[in-house]
Amino acid sequence: MFFFLSKILDVLFTPLAWSVVLVAVGVFGARSSPRRRWLSVGGLGVLLFFSLEPVSNALYRTLEDPPPRTVRPEVTYDAVILLGGVVDERVQATYGVRAFNDNNERLLETFDLLRKGTARYAIVSGGSAYTTAEPTEAATLGNQLVEWGIDSDRVVLEDRSRNTYENAVYSSEIVRERGWKSVLVVTSAFHMPRASGCFRAVRLDVDTLPVDFRSYAGPFSGEWIPRAKYLESSSIAIREWSGRAIYRARGYSR
Repeated sequence: MFFFLSKILDVLFTPLAWSVVLVAVGVFGARSSPRRRWLSVGGLGVLLFFSLEPVSNALYRTLEDPPPRTVRPEVTYDAVILLGGVVDERVQATYGVRAFNDNNERLLETFDLLRKGTARYAIVSGGSAYTTAEPTEAATLGNQLVEWGIDSDRVVLEDRSRNTYENAVYSSEIVRERGWKSVLVVTSAFHMPRASGCFRAVRLDVDTLPVDFRSYAGPFSGEWIPRAKYLESSSIAIREWSGRAIYRARGYSR
């Protein structure tokens, strides 16, 4: 039920949804009250505001700065946990080829840690958000690591999880079963605070290595014209903030 509701809320916590609601109320409510037409103007204003580069960048900065980085260079970790959210399952299912999204730095960094011997094993965590999707995300990412030259015995698949909390729950089970003591989590910088909070919630002590930074300290590109790509970035950042709040309220993150 939580997984289903989270997907609905994911849509509601976006500037586009807010804009559509305001415009609709303004258009249909203007018949009873002419003042309500200003709601439509407000809806368009919301859409334009969150489509600006400085706005989307500032939202990401609130998520990423300061980066929650606790990795210890002198440690050889028993395992690195690669969190899912890297594979585009629908594209992969449609064309039969691997399809990675903008979070692919998670995979690249995990490969580098294994290649250098900084981590002995990798737990690749990620099931399928779509019950008929095969292979699972964990299998896709694991196969990619093996094809890049990592010994298959060093790649452990966790293919049941559908969200960040389940990543932590099922990965922690593997860690405890194998008796591993030093564990490193790799995920996108904007996602790391929620991820590390989930591991604290399941009482697994982990170090963190954030990657895939998306914000910057200016100067801006000069694109003060609203762009769809900045609206998408703003939406992702807002959804992450809402996700943090919901996870804390549910006790999924600490």
